Amino acid sequence: MSEVRAGEAPWRRRRFVRCRFEEADLRGLVTEACTFDECDFTGVDLGDSVHQGGAFRTCRIVRATLGGATFRGCSLLGTSLIDSRLRPITFTDCDLTLAALGRSDLRDTDLSGLRLREANLVEADLRGTDLQGADLTGARLLRARLEGADLRGARIDANGLVQARLAGASVDVEQAIAFASAHGLRVA
Repeated sequence: MSEVRAGEAPWRRRRFVRCRFEEADLRGLVTEACTFDECDFTGVDLGDSVHQGGAFRTCRIVRATLGGATFRGCSLLGTSLIDSRLRPITFTDCDLTLAALGRSDLRDTDLSGLRLREANLVEADLRGTDLQGADLTGARLLRARLEGADLRGARIDANGLVQARLAGASVDVEQAIAFASAHGLRVA
């Protein structure tokens, strides 16, 4: 599938299993309700693409370009986004459970309301990111940069509160108490 091009017509209700799209030019691709299972997108240009109601399950997106890409109502369950250009990127009502986003640059990105359960965000740059209402339960946040991020209403467990860099982040009262408790303070 490496020779495939985005083309003018949207891809609708297509299913791809273990396909290799390596180095493909998919800039501007529009997909609707497409499913990609265990596909390899190494070196792919998905810039300015739009994906609606689809699934990218356990895919490898490595050294890819996704700047300007939009994902609406998509599942990226278990997908690895490694060494890829992601900014600017839009995720709306998406599930990134178990996604690998370690060392990703997602500064100033709106990730509000997303499901990021058990996601790998180790050393990710999330400064200034809007994570309001996001579910970060079980997410690995070791050395993740969350300075200036908005975490109000987000679900984040004690490990995340201890491991991430949170200076200047906006939190609600419940999170502030959990942060204090996670750092060994006794809240009376």
